[in-house]
Amino acid sequence: MTGPLRCEGVSLLRGQRAVLSGIDATFPTGAVSLITGPTGVGKSTLLHLLGGLMRPTEGTVFAGDAPISRWTAGHRDEWRRRVGMALQAPHLLPGLTALENTLLPLVPRATSLADLRERAREVLGWLGAGHLADEPAGELSGGERQRVSLARSLVGAPDFLLWDEPTAHQDADGVALIADALRRERDRGAVVVAAAHDPRLSEGPLPDLLFPLEDGSLRCSTP
Repeated sequence: MTGPLRCEGVSLLRGQRAVLSGIDATFPTGAVSLITGPTGVGKSTLLHLLGGLMRPTEGTVFAGDAPISRWTAGHRDEWRRRVGMALQAPHLLPGLTALENTLLPLVPRATSLADLRERAREVLGWLGAGHLADEPAGELSGGERQRVSLARSLVGAPDFLLWDEPTAHQDADGVALIADALRRERDRGAVVVAAAHDPRLSEGPLPDLLFPLEDGSLRCSTP
């Protein structure tokens, strides 16, 4: 089973309010797809649906031809091993180092602790966070924690990469490193979807496809 990720008639209701309404969209492999729109418009909710963390009220989310939003929780959990997801809150374990937090997704599948550490250091380096490897996560700044969270989502070379506001706490250098990481995953052939209202991403050369979200509806355009 491979990408793309695809929405067919996806809607989500909260009470009587439609957060998302009748979304039809395809997020292809080998492209950086950027979901844009102001805070509160539903970008994070759509990412949660794409990542199998929520189910739509109506419609279906597909990975390739597989209707992942219709699967049971256990089946979705197994599929999510192929998903690298970084939410707005980093959700790091404060008592572990940055390196230990980064390598956690690899623990069930690796045979050598040395290999785990090497891979985690490599990915932290991509994001300019290699020097933080041995620092306790609870002592990092907000921007540093965000980079470690992004590294954790990358460490397993996921088939589907989903990032929510990845540059929210970053300066210009951090934005450049994050854009490079997204391009690297695109060129590797992953499905890459980010949600952001940061114009440093949406108005720059990074995205291959833009998906403006407004009033619960999504459209697609080429920058």
